Amino acid sequence: MFYLYHLCSNLSFKLKYEIMARFDKIAVLNKIGSTGMVPVFYHKDAEVAKKVVKACYDGGVRAFEFTNRGDFAHEVFAEVVKYAAKECPEMAMGVGSIVDPATAALYLQLGACFVVGPLFNPEIAKVCNRRLVAYTPGCGSVSEVGFAQEVGCDLCKIFPGDVLGAKLVKGLLAPMPWSKLMVTGGVEPTQENLTSWIKAGVFCVGMGSKLFPGDKVAAEDWAYVTAKCKEALGYIAEARAKAFCGENGTGLSGKTEDLTWMQKRCSGMKSQRKILTRRFPSETAGSGQWFSAAQQTRC
Repeated sequence: MFYLYHLCSNLSFKLKYEIMARFDKIAVLNKIGSTGMVPVFYHKDAEVAKKVVKACYDGGVRAFEFTNRGDFAHEVFAEVVKYAAKECPEMAMGVGSIVDPATAALYLQLGACFVVGPLFNPEIAKVCNRRLVAYTPGCGSVSEVGFAQEVGCDLCKIFPGDVLGAKLVKGLLAPMPWSKLMVTGGVEPTQENLTSWIKAGVFCVGMGSKLFPGDKVAAEDWAYVTAKCKEALGYIAEARAKAFCGENGTGLSGKTEDLTWMQKRCSGMKSQRKILTRRFPSETAGSGQWFSAAQQTRC
C-alpha cells in the first residue's frame, strides 16, 4: 500500500495535476442512467483497449469500465484515458475490480471518473467522495446495499448477478425504491436477458465478455462490437419504455401488483428526476429524445 501511495505522489508531480476526472459524480450517473449499460473490459494491450473503447463509443456507450485485472493495468488505463479524452470526448472512463483505497487513489490520479469494485469497502468511499467521484461497490445483500448508501454510494452493484438473480433486485426495491442498482455477471446482450433485468428495476447493467467475444477481439472486428452495443442499448431502451409505460407503450397493465410497483418506484423518482433522465432513441431520427422517467409515468 505504501508503494501505491508513493507511486500516486510521483505521478501527481509528473502530471502536474493535469489528468483528473473529466466528469464528476452527477455527470457520470447521468451518463450511465441515460444509456443503461456500462461495458466491462480489460486487455493488456493499450492499442486493443483503445479500439474497443472507440467501438463502444460509436455504438452509443457513454461510460466504460476498464478492469484492474492484469500486471501494469494502470499504465494501460492511463494511455486509454488520454486517448478517450481526444477521440471519445463524451466518454466517462472508469475503473473496475478495485478492492482497496490505495488502488482507487492510483486510478483517480490517472483520471478515473468512477470506481467499481466486486465488494464493498467503506475506505474506498472516503477516497472517492473526497474528489466527488462515484464509487459503485459490489453488494450481495440488502444490508450491504444499505451500508453502502450510508457512506454515499449512489449506485450499488449487484454482483454476481447470475447467482443472486433478478428476484433480489425486485425484492430490494420494494422497501428501498430510491435505490439505484447496477447488475454485473450473467448479463447478456439479448432482448430476453436485458428485458428481465430492466423489468426487475435495475438502473443499469454492466456487461463484459458477452459484449466482446474473444474471437471478435482477436480478429479486430470492431464493427461487430459497435453493432452489438447499438443492439443492446436498443433492447434496454425498449424494455424501459415498456416498464415505465406498459407493454403497449400507453400505460400500465392495470394489475394491482404493477400499480403498486410503479407507485413505489415513483416515490423514489420524484426527488431524483435529473439522475433518472432516460433517453429513448427515435426509430426515425439519428438522435434520441430526452424524457424524465417521472414524466413518462406521470408521477
